[in-house]
Amino acid sequence: MTASICTQSEFGQFLGISVGTGPGKVEENYEAKSMAKWGVFCRLMGANSVPLVDVFVQGSADMVDFHLSMVFKALNCESNYLRIQDDTLRWTISTIDTSMKENLNKPVNVGKELLKKPVTKVNLGTGNLEPSKLETNEQALRRY
Repeated sequence: MTASICTQSEFGQFLGISVGTGPGKVEENYEAKSMAKWGVFCRLMGANSVPLVDVFVQGSADMVDFHLSMVFKALNCESNYLRIQDDTLRWTISTIDTSMKENLNKPVNVGKELLKKPVTKVNLGTGNLEPSKLETNEQALRRY
């Protein structure tokens, strides 16, 4: 059996578009001294959050973005990868469990506003998202 290896020139033919639809970035800070006293229940259900679930969900999304950014950059196809993510969503907008009429219209408005925002790229040195001064998400999607 022969394995097919994707060459750098072949990889340049791929476009990667990733749209984040999960909850907003968790800004909750936890102090090690107080967490050391937490039992299992507190680790699962914090004061206003679900600490263990937050870590897995947010960490997974961040790692996928980081990994894809590295792969596309390593193959000199950095402009072929676009990640659209809004880390400012509030829980009531990003959750699928809230099906009140007013909440059903919010994702449409959030999407329209997100198109106007600048493209963000992960800084591979710091892991932080940095806004582009060159184009908006809408312009990038049109380019794709």
